[in-house]
Amino acid sequence: MAERFDGHVVVVTGSATGIGEATAVRFASEGAAVACMDINVEENDATAEAVEALGADALPLACDVRSRADQEAAFEVVVERWGRIDTLVTSAGIYVGGPLAEIPAERWDDIVAVNLTGVLVSNSLAAPTMTAQGRGSIVNISSMAAKTSWPESAEYSATKSGIIGITRSAAMELGPSGVTVNAVCPGNTLTTMVKEVAEEVGERLGMTGAEWLEMRAADTAVRRLADPSEIAGVIAFLASDDARYLTGQAIEVDGGIILS
Repeated sequence: MAERFDGHVVVVTGSATGIGEATAVRFASEGAAVACMDINVEENDATAEAVEALGADALPLACDVRSRADQEAAFEVVVERWGRIDTLVTSAGIYVGGPLAEIPAERWDDIVAVNLTGVLVSNSLAAPTMTAQGRGSIVNISSMAAKTSWPESAEYSATKSGIIGITRSAAMELGPSGVTVNAVCPGNTLTTMVKEVAEEVGERLGMTGAEWLEMRAADTAVRRLADPSEIAGVIAFLASDDARYLTGQAIEVDGGIILS
């Protein structure tokens, strides 16, 4: 029986850990070849090994999404290897936060470079290959912080909101060429990054990281946080034939936390 993504080539940025890692594994489990792009070489190699363990073709690529040259070189290698790109998932991202009056210029520049410029560049580099094919799907990873926000998270919310803007414009531009572009807005997901954020924010609020995570879980309709694999499942749906008429959307996968 054919797998859903047999013959597909999937590029995942931020594939070393968290949602990116889970996404690479999910596509591999359904037959796709996966290009794993991340700045963290050792962990990214481990993701590629997990992809290969599922019988899928993997290509680990050291890539700092802040560098257009790095991204250009990585995308060139992908096309040289497989001749196509069927799906791009832009999972590379970072979190920083703090009081509005204390945001250093260099911290703002860095989060914009990773979360916003990095996504824009990835989209722009995948688009020509996809439009030439007459088909493709881009899934940009935004955040529930693009739809709502909290104190001391202005720069993070700004970049994640910007991703939705990129997504909507790209969807309109690339749609006539058969390319869909959507965003996924995860809620708090049990990744290394979120656990680190829990420790940092919890300390500012006078609680432990575990207590902060429990508080966030209690805010959801389902009373728990997400596993990265649950976000990866929605990403895979958006890349599938079942979602060919769905584009320009920013889909909340947050256990209902946005309702609160």
